[in-house]
Amino acid sequence: MKIALVTDAWLPQVNGVVTTLVELVKGLQALGHTVQLIEPSAYRRVPCPGYPGIELAWRPGAQVARCLDEAAPDAVHIATEGPMGSAARRHCLRRGWRFSTAFHTRFPEILARALRIPERWGYAWFRRFHAASSSVMVPTEGMLRILQGHGFGRLQRWDHGVDLSLFQPVPPAELDLPRPLWLYVGRLSWEKNLPAFLELDLPGTKLVYGEGPLAAELQRRYPQVVWRGVVPRETLPALYASADAFVFPGRSETFGLVMLEALACGTPVAAFPVPGPQDVLGDSPAGVLDEDLRAAAFAALRVPRAHARQRALHFGWGSVTDRFVELLVPARDAVMPRHEAVTIPS
Repeated sequence: MKIALVTDAWLPQVNGVVTTLVELVKGLQALGHTVQLIEPSAYRRVPCPGYPGIELAWRPGAQVARCLDEAAPDAVHIATEGPMGSAARRHCLRRGWRFSTAFHTRFPEILARALRIPERWGYAWFRRFHAASSSVMVPTEGMLRILQGHGFGRLQRWDHGVDLSLFQPVPPAELDLPRPLWLYVGRLSWEKNLPAFLELDLPGTKLVYGEGPLAAELQRRYPQVVWRGVVPRETLPALYASADAFVFPGRSETFGLVMLEALACGTPVAAFPVPGPQDVLGDSPAGVLDEDLRAAAFAALRVPRAHARQRALHFGWGSVTDRFVELLVPARDAVMPRHEAVTIPS
């Protein structure tokens, strides 16, 4: 099958969306599918409002349309809602092609925090964007319920996965820092709720890897934290393995891939009991969910590392890729495929 995958998020960006899409493309190609990747590197780009570390394509409509026509895909998947995704959406509607979309990031919450745009406005815009999609892929049950509450339709569960061959228990990095070692890896941005972790009264060392629009402010406010920026992906397993617990303070996650990476390396997770962490940990003993994040962090120290790894084994990429293919829709077939929207009992 020829699949056109359109995204505003791609390398060299470092985030969970890019990681997910990179793994997806590899999985699709391994299954014998042809993937036409339409991403912003070849376009003129401008900084994203409120998030200057991310660049967005500037007026990509004509070029995206040309790429889609030349690809003549059997299926079109629009992964993001930015300029690239919007251009692809417009062209598909003009051509009468069906397409699928995905909800990867809770941008309404980000826009509310960064630009003070009311969340309801953000969700109204995103609901309109996805309303034309024949299959809206959502990574967790919790996120699906949230979107249903905002009036989204045609929602389909599409779990995400982790590279279990890269992220596995390995010898820990020699960090020479006081223990316990409390680790966070991810974007340093509004939606990550980082002060909830950084302000905790915890012994040992808080260690943070990542970058984002709040990096300078957070480093100034929390000088006692060890800040390490971004490191090559292949070095992350040893860093995860070196931590005593992975503390995840986010309350507005669609998924939280870094939690899975930590678990796969045998590091237990402490988090709030909210969608994202609830879906990653489930009812497993791989970590601790508690509204008292400090209590969750201390309890995570007692979680056997084997339990963390065992939970991650449920999230291999093989089944994730197969499910993605199931949820694709033929772009030009006259008969709509049977994709029923997920319903949640009241």
